[in-house]
Amino acid sequence: MIYTIVVYTIGTTGPLVIMNEKAKNGKLLFQKYNCTSCHQLYGLGGYLGPELTTTMSQNGKGKDYAIAFIKSGSQRMPDFHLSETEQNDLVEYLTYVDATAQYKMTN
Repeated sequence: MIYTIVVYTIGTTGPLVIMNEKAKNGKLLFQKYNCTSCHQLYGLGGYLGPELTTTMSQNGKGKDYAIAFIKSGSQRMPDFHLSETEQNDLVEYLTYVDATAQYKMTN
C-alpha cells in the first residue's frame, strides 16, 4: 500500500518531459530489436545486459559511450548494423528515458 501511495503521489511530481520524434523512432527500434530481452528500463527487462534507465547521465557514460556499444556491439551484444540516424534515434530515446527517471544514480 505504501508503494502505491508513493507511485501515485511522489512518482508523478517530476517535470514533464515530451518525447520528440527522434526519441519515438528510437523507442520503435528498441522494441523492434527486442532490447528488453537483455536490458532493463525502469527496472523491467532482462538481466544479460546492463540496466539502461540512467546510462546517459552516469559519470563516464553518455552519448559517445552508448554510440560505441550500439555501433560495434560487444562480446554479448550483437552488432545490429544500424544506420547513423538509427543510432542517434536510439540514443535520443535513452536520453528521454534518462530524463524521465525519478531517482538518478549519484555514483
